Amino acid sequence: MTIRILLISDIHGNYPALQAIDQQLNAASFDYIVNPGDSLVYAPFPNETLTWLAKHQAISILGNTDKKVIKLLLGKSFKKPGKPDKRIMYTSTAEELTTQNRRYLLSLTTSHILKFFPQGKTTRKHTVRLGIFHGSPADDEELLFADTPDTKFHELAKLTNCHIVVTGHSHTPYHKTVANVHFINPGSAGRMFDGDPRASCATLEITADTLTVHHFRIDYHIAEVIAKIRANGLPEIYATMFREGKKLN
Repeated sequence: MTIRILLISDIHGNYPALQAIDQQLNAASFDYIVNPGDSLVYAPFPNETLTWLAKHQAISILGNTDKKVIKLLLGKSFKKPGKPDKRIMYTSTAEELTTQNRRYLLSLTTSHILKFFPQGKTTRKHTVRLGIFHGSPADDEELLFADTPDTKFHELAKLTNCHIVVTGHSHTPYHKTVANVHFINPGSAGRMFDGDPRASCATLEITADTLTVHHFRIDYHIAEVIAKIRANGLPEIYATMFREGKKLN
């Protein structure tokens, strides 16, 4: 039996992108769905996004945008981002959340270790440990890229006893094996920055002897996101960013 895991991160409230991933890859067919955070803010579908994650029993953690939304829900504030066109994306998200989705968000932690056995193995020594972190095992907001020096990944490998480390935050897809640890970033499901606006995600397949990662870029209805941004009176710059697949502010 092959363990199949769908990796989605940095959805940023982009439910149409999440739908497209589900339609192409059939999320329900996977043994696990792993989400390293930043589920909310920037695209205007917060409730649809969290409802989907809860319905599919995704293993989700908090990212930096999610934590700022929680601060608002708790009646607190934050210093950064300071620009009005960014702050409104947080406040509008917090205001829209249903009671059920507020509870869901507040139930999430900042990291998670998923443990399972590969095919034919049932003893403790064969347990596979998959660590889910937003930035890295060292720092929730550390940015790791495909060209980050291997020396950094060696340092991070020493900080964890996980065989697999799945992260997000950098919106950059990669798979690197350093010091016998697989480091995987599926890219951003909802807000890519590389000039390709398509949703990014990955699949992970594990047998007793192999580990295989496939990265995907998937078209979605960007026009639906842009229409909702305009209907909600949100800054036009975000419509441009989703259309171009770039970070412009």
